Amino acid sequence: MSEAVTRSGKAPVARPELLASLDPLLRAWLPRQRWFAGKGRPVSGFTTVSATELLPLSATSGPGLLHLLVRVDQDGAPGDCYQLLLGVRPTLPPYLAPALIGRPASGPLHGFTVYEGLHDPRLADLLLEALRSRARIGDLRFDRAQDTEIGAGLVARVLGSEQSNSSLIYGDTFILKLFRRIVPGTNPDLELPLALARAGCGRVPPPTAWFVADAGDGAGTGWSGDSALVLGVLQPFLKGAADGWELALRELGRGADFTPQARELGRATAEVHGALALALPRVTLGRARITLLARDMAERLDATARAVPALRPYAPGLRTAFDALAALGAGGRPWTAQRIHGDLHLGQCLRSPDGEWSLIDFEGEPARPLAERRLPQPTVRDIAGILRSFDYAARSHRPWAPEWAADCRAAYCSGYAEVSGTDPRDEPVLLRAYETDKAVYEVLYEARHRPDWLAVPLAASARLAGVGRP
Repeated sequence: MSEAVTRSGKAPVARPELLASLDPLLRAWLPRQRWFAGKGRPVSGFTTVSATELLPLSATSGPGLLHLLVRVDQDGAPGDCYQLLLGVRPTLPPYLAPALIGRPASGPLHGFTVYEGLHDPRLADLLLEALRSRARIGDLRFDRAQDTEIGAGLVARVLGSEQSNSSLIYGDTFILKLFRRIVPGTNPDLELPLALARAGCGRVPPPTAWFVADAGDGAGTGWSGDSALVLGVLQPFLKGAADGWELALRELGRGADFTPQARELGRATAEVHGALALALPRVTLGRARITLLARDMAERLDATARAVPALRPYAPGLRTAFDALAALGAGGRPWTAQRIHGDLHLGQCLRSPDGEWSLIDFEGEPARPLAERRLPQPTVRDIAGILRSFDYAARSHRPWAPEWAADCRAAYCSGYAEVSGTDPRDEPVLLRAYETDKAVYEVLYEARHRPDWLAVPLAASARLAGVGRP
């Protein structure tokens, strides 16, 4: 593999024979990955978007590292583009056996073993060194903030709890988030933390470094050549911080009061919203935008009710939430919209040992188009996400703890009001519409992916429709 690599780092692996040799391996491996969004649909082929050899393979001195952006065709049509980091060795040592992808039967990698490169500490260290040195290798550009230092000798390990992306933790000092499903355009998970860092907001870990790929049209992607694809972001690792979801479940299981933590989380959310409002433009949603917003919510409800029969008894009551929003908009009631988190729930919140909350993962809902995720929206959308998350936590407990959820919801809103000066409960029509829309989304998601959890959003749907317990 290494003999034909150019000095730019561009690999000869874009040749059809390389992808053809990897094809049967990837068809078996990709659908098993948690971050692969095309589950349930057959893979019909692959197209190389970008191929770069980050580390040349040597048959005697160690592994090679191949970086691929591959478009996965499904059902005979072009599908999503994914970032792959493939390690290549003559043979795998035992500790890398779980990372095995396969052994190509032909092509330029014939006779070698291909594996998930992130699990190899030597290859993970290569990524950190590229960020430290601001390397440019083939189509890939590595950069870091001017006032930051990245130390050497930080041992990497893979974070195993993620779903839509992959992360490496370096010595409890940094965390490198690698995006798997790649779309063109400005990624809010880099854009928003950078804006918040410039605004001096300490509630979000500032980006230390990042890397991108130049997006050209040569591979038939249809992407404009002046855009860059954000591939990964390095941020400080919050050592000892507790995941908000796990923390809530632990306190609930102990029968402990969680309202102080919920109130502080409300304050942290308001601080982030306030910083975003200062750092990035805000807009006013007038009659046309609100009418469209309510219509889109109603259409999602109709589509979900068709797909999930269990929702149908609640659909008429749920629709009244969107009708009320449309009526206020038609009456000339405007709302301010700004950049927000976009997918806020307890799992996106970290609490440090000293009690400080931080918000992470500003990518937004990965299933939604990037342009939609970057639109200014009412802050209540984030608030509704946290309120629904409290409900999920309460429903995860046996017996169900609705009073615990109600207390946490109230404390969170009170904390938010203490910082922002505006209590989300003072906008009941908007809050109910967004919470209803979130519950409808959850019904469809759980029906498709976690049917055992479907009872949770259905119970919320009953409550929001006015036919169930509060």
